[in-house]
Amino acid sequence: MPSTAPAPASAPELTIHGLVDTTPPERNRVVDLLRAGSILVVVLWHWTFSITHRTESGALTMPNPIGDVRLLWLATWLLQVMPLFFLVGGYSNLASWDAARRDGRSGAAYVRSRLHRLGRPTLALIAGWAVLDVALRAGGLTDTSVLQWGLVVFVPLWFLGVYAAVVALVPLTARLHRALGPLPLVGLGAAIALVDLGRFRFDLGWLGVLNAALVFTFCHQLGYLWRDRDRAWRGSSAAWSMAVGGLSALVVLTNLGVYPRSMVAVRGEAVSNMFPTTAAIAALAVFQLGVVLLASDRLERWCARRRIWTGVVAANAVSMTVFTWHMTALVAVVALHEQLVGPLGHEATATWWLARPLWVLAPGAALALLVRAFASIEAPRR
Repeated sequence: MPSTAPAPASAPELTIHGLVDTTPPERNRVVDLLRAGSILVVVLWHWTFSITHRTESGALTMPNPIGDVRLLWLATWLLQVMPLFFLVGGYSNLASWDAARRDGRSGAAYVRSRLHRLGRPTLALIAGWAVLDVALRAGGLTDTSVLQWGLVVFVPLWFLGVYAAVVALVPLTARLHRALGPLPLVGLGAAIALVDLGRFRFDLGWLGVLNAALVFTFCHQLGYLWRDRDRAWRGSSAAWSMAVGGLSALVVLTNLGVYPRSMVAVRGEAVSNMFPTTAAIAALAVFQLGVVLLASDRLERWCARRRIWTGVVAANAVSMTVFTWHMTALVAVVALHEQLVGPLGHEATATWWLARPLWVLAPGAALALLVRAFASIEAPRR
């Protein structure tokens, strides 16, 4: 006798509008906005604020014009969004860790699931360039490897490597946060200060690599505290304290004669705050979180508009694809420019500044094609 039991309902389709319609009311949409916004800032920075050109050896290089324009370093105090990305990561990863614990999943299973989305687009980029590199040399279009002339296409990978390492530590750092609250942040802050002291006062340069791990773990751990205190801190004295305190720390640090004022590497400067990472980036994270908390209520009302929220959801659906492939889009446009117009200049001239809008549109068109080709790799699996 045939069964009369109803067939199991199929899972809802993972469309952008479906995700918009099922957004839980308690979701902090500001976090999603900041994640998408930080990726956008990185992409536009690399495309428009880099004096991309070839060195005498033929390798592509990407200095910026910050050292050429007075006070332009101030822009990096808001546009250096790597600390913000780790803050957002800490917020999101603590939420997913708590959910994993409720579901009874192990720490190893949690880490695998979090790294899966990072890994697929990264492997696609590496595989794509491996095939293209062989094809270019086999076709006689170049006699050198991309590892010699085009390492810039792999610029995003150092960041993803650091972020993956921080995510792998979530089972440990989240437990420490739940057991000790803000104390791990205090410990990390002290360690960062001691490492920089050893590096700059006692000339132990190798310590700089250690701070690259400590500083971004600090930013991620600060994101944990943000998740726990978000509603209580919005617009409060705590938010003002972080904004003013972080800004004050930046002013003090960058006037000691040790730390550069720019939060990104500047051509001609011996020290960069970004890598090896310094205490200035930790202070920047505190400042940026204070600013976010002061603006969160207004940003959340803005994100509640369906059109805005749809854009945020759509952007986050392809964020890793955009991040991994945006340098490839830039290199493709550079190659086209060299064929049709000639070599790119190595100075930020008036012509260079006037051409900036074109260096949004042209790589943007190339990236749109790449996203169309590779976005399905990033799509979540059921």
